[in-house]
Amino acid sequence: MKKWTVALGLLVLTACAGKTVKDNASETTTAKGFNAELSTYQYPFPVQYYSFKSQEQDLKMAYMDIPAGRPSDKVIVLLHGKNFPGAYFEQVILGLNQEGYRVIVPDQIGFGKSSKPQKYQYSFQTLAQNTSNLLASLNVQKFHLFGHSMGGMVASRFALMYPEKVTKLFLVNPIGLEDWKTMTSYRNIDESYKSELATTPEKIKQYQLDSYYDGKWKPEYDKWLEIPTGWLQGPDYPLIAWNAALTSDMVFTQPVFYEFKNIKVPTILIIGDRDRTAIGKAWASEDMKKKMGNYPVISRQVTKMIPKAKLVELKGLGHMPFIEDFEAFWKALTKNL
Repeated sequence: MKKWTVALGLLVLTACAGKTVKDNASETTTAKGFNAELSTYQYPFPVQYYSFKSQEQDLKMAYMDIPAGRPSDKVIVLLHGKNFPGAYFEQVILGLNQEGYRVIVPDQIGFGKSSKPQKYQYSFQTLAQNTSNLLASLNVQKFHLFGHSMGGMVASRFALMYPEKVTKLFLVNPIGLEDWKTMTSYRNIDESYKSELATTPEKIKQYQLDSYYDGKWKPEYDKWLEIPTGWLQGPDYPLIAWNAALTSDMVFTQPVFYEFKNIKVPTILIIGDRDRTAIGKAWASEDMKKKMGNYPVISRQVTKMIPKAKLVELKGLGHMPFIEDFEAFWKALTKNL
């Protein structure tokens, strides 16, 4: 496996009101009981915060901004999935850095180190607009856009709203390639919240084992249990669970599926063909469970819908291809950069 290094310290910074101050994130990743904004969890690269007002609230959006490893004006923005913050892109960031890209990785509101509001009208439009405003504050006008899982839905909405800013769109095992609300019943936010509150460390690991890794656990996957289990042990888990319920409702009720035909930018779909992820499958009928989340089928359908799309299939990989087999994923990505 390739190894890269970046000439960056692990100082975590906060950009606020035009000045930079130290954050208090200095403890190791093995610390227990994380608070809502992961103040004691150290990301792999320096963290800054974009402060802004949204829906009559003062919010802050965490992001990593890693300069290119060699002189270049190339920029790529990475958008995380629902169950992980931007920190899980560490190896992807290192690789892109060495390819000459400035890499910007925000945590969306409700995720990672960003604010977790008690009340927020979540929509993909809002998340896309927040991201656009962050990038404008950094004077970043044009860039490749990369979205994994739920991040693929955010990236698709972003490309629909701001096509002039996106030079190429990468969708890596994006969810939302079909409209699940037409395939199973609706579970309201209160029900989702109750389900989130019933989560245990054992359930988290079992979900990842079944949904991501085909029942084959490796020691290197352990680090991706630290944040969700740390939140469970921390003081703010009800707030974490509430935001998770709100964003689950957003994913289920706001499909981008019907607008794929309107995406104007060149698009690369990188799909682990073992993936069967589908929100709502757990409570769908047995017949429908067999149909939902069939990535080999739906990814080909969506590729035909997007005017300038190319499909790259990764044989034998699942929903997390850059974690499960980085070498295979990296080869597919770099061929299309």
